[in-house]
Formats: sequence, structure tokens, C-alpha cells
Amino acid sequence: MATTNGSILATQSWDLTDFVVNKGHGVKGLSEMGLKSLPKQFHQPLEERFSEKKILDQVSIPLIDMSKWESPEVAKSICDTAENWGFFQIVNHGVPLEVLERVKEATHRFFALPAEEKRKYSKENSPINNVRYGSSFVPHVERALEWKDFLSLFYVSEEETSAFWPPVCKDEMLEYMRSSEVLIRRLMHVLVKGLNVKRIDEIREPMLLGSRRVNLNYYPMCPNPELTVGVGRHSDISTFTILLQDDIGGLHVRKDNGTEWIHVAPISGSLIINVGDALQIMSNGRYKSVEHCVIANGSQNRISVPLFVNPKPEAILCPFPEVLANGEKPLYKPVLCADYSRHFYTKAHDGKKTIDFAKISDI
Repeated sequence: MATTNGSILATQSWDLTDFVVNKGHGVKGLSEMGLKSLPKQFHQPLEERFSEKKILDQVSIPLIDMSKWESPEVAKSICDTAENWGFFQIVNHGVPLEVLERVKEATHRFFALPAEEKRKYSKENSPINNVRYGSSFVPHVERALEWKDFLSLFYVSEEETSAFWPPVCKDEMLEYMRSSEVLIRRLMHVLVKGLNVKRIDEIREPMLLGSRRVNLNYYPMCPNPELTVGVGRHSDISTFTILLQDDIGGLHVRKDNGTEWIHVAPISGSLIINVGDALQIMSNGRYKSVEHCVIANGSQNRISVPLFVNPKPEAILCPFPEVLANGEKPLYKPVLCADYSRHFYTKAHDGKKTIDFAKISDI
């Protein structure tokens, strides 16, 4: 396709879809064409466009030092932050910094592959559903596309990983998952203890920690970043998410369900933790799954790598009995995790509306 001004792409949507999706170039391929203007398919509705005026100055999400994670003060900080913010950054978390650097390098390696290599992992071509390369979120139902490419890797077994994950990044992603396991269990132990759940037994384990998914996200430079988004407003459906980001920035968290947003400025060596919908449901709303988004960048390419700690698909999500023991009314009905996930992935990003799927309607 021999245009550099985007005129063909802007007027012929089938060309754009073919180039970005079918041929595997992604939005990275569009960005590298040197477009002077953003194709109209990426133009977000006015109400979804991000303005600098919405960002709170001199405000940041809490930062927690995990070096003394067994201390009551650290545990209290984690639970209080999950309750009042839903997002926090951690340092001295125990995941080796060299592992995190290798993950970032592997992410860049994957997205630097030729389009025909990446296309092998697209929805149409991937040999398994657990490995998926794509662009935007759910393109066929979105009013406007998001300015992002991704590789999604759902962990099932070492054998499947070895056979089907891309060779340029599978070892680094596996190492990241293994290295994060102690942190995951420490966080989960602290969070459930704050809900008066004494132990994670064989029934609670799959409900809280039953599956893992790691995504590699690539946000290329955008010709008109003010017209689009990298990721639209949403909350995660996980139990909780561990996010590794580079030093570019772009993640924003909604403050107190209002109109203002907080930029999550990168801190070297840190990881970001955010509560997901599943934990909000299990805590009966005590822990908050908070809306967040990623803005597009006009001058730099950005990557991020979220590790989603999810319930098992067969798990039933509902408030813990211990949370309701004092007579508190349940805010959420029991829902099958697979059904909740299916609901999330069949619609465009729409803020916090996914949680309504589990809400008891008369509350």
C-alpha cells in the first residue's frame, strides 16, 4: 500500500481492516507508514477523548514498599489502598529487576517481527485460542478502534506453552510468571485476611488464583493522539492485575468515580497492582476495581505487560460468607466466571458497566 498520508485508509475501511488485521501489520504498521493524520476509524467520540484538563496535578496513586511485607503496617496499607484506591505501585516486591528487563526486551522483539510472523498468532490463524495476536479490543463491535496492538497468552501448561507460545518471547514470559508467584500469593494472603478469610483452601484457591493470562501491549506513536485512545475506559475482570510498564507513561486511573484522572507515573523497578472485578465481587464491594485507560502518545512508542491473576473459568464468583457474616447484604449474585468473562469480551470498553452483570438488581 503506497500511501503515506492516510487518504486511502481513511476512505476505504476494508483496506484498513485488511492491512491492520488480516495482513497482521497492526496499528504499528500504520504508525510506521508516516501517516500525517489519523484514519477516521480510530476517531473516538468526543465524550471518550482524553483532555489534559481532566488530569489531577501533583496527585499519584499510593506507593508501597514490600520489603517488610509481613509487618502489620504493610498489610494494613495494602488493604486500605485496595479499599480506597483500587490501584497502587509496589517496590522491593521480590521479582528480580533483570527478569522485568528481559520481559520488556522480549515484548519489543515480538512486535518487531515481520507482519507475516505475527499474523500466525491472529484469531484466524493461531492453532489454539489461548494464544492471540490482534489490534484494538473487540474491533467488530467498537464504534471506534483503539490505538493498540497486543499478544495475549493464557497459561494452561508447560507443554502447551512450549509448543504454541511465540519462540521470541515465551521463555521470558514464563520466567516472569514463575518469578511473580510468591508475590501473587503474598498479596492474596494479605487481601483475603483483610476480609476475615482465615485461609485459602482447595475451594477458594481456584476461585481466587485459578488461572493466569499475560498480555504484551504495544502502543505506537500516533499522528493525532488527542483524537483516540490507547485503551478505552474499563476495569479489569481479574482477581487482581500486576502491571509492568516502561518509562514512557500513559496509564490513567479515575479518581473517586468522578471526572478527574490520575496519571500513573512510571517508577523504575516498580510494579502496579490493581484490584479486578472478581475481587470486588468477592469482597462485596469493599475492595474497589477502578476504571482506568491509556492515552495515545504522539512522540514515543510505549509497551506494557499486564499479568492477570484470574479465577478459574469454572469458578463461581460471589461474596465471601465471612464478609457477610455480620449481616451485610450481598451486592452481587453468584455468577460463573466464564460467563462474566464472555460478557466482558463481547462488547467494547464501557467503563465500569461490566460489573452490572453480577449486581443484584434491587440494590
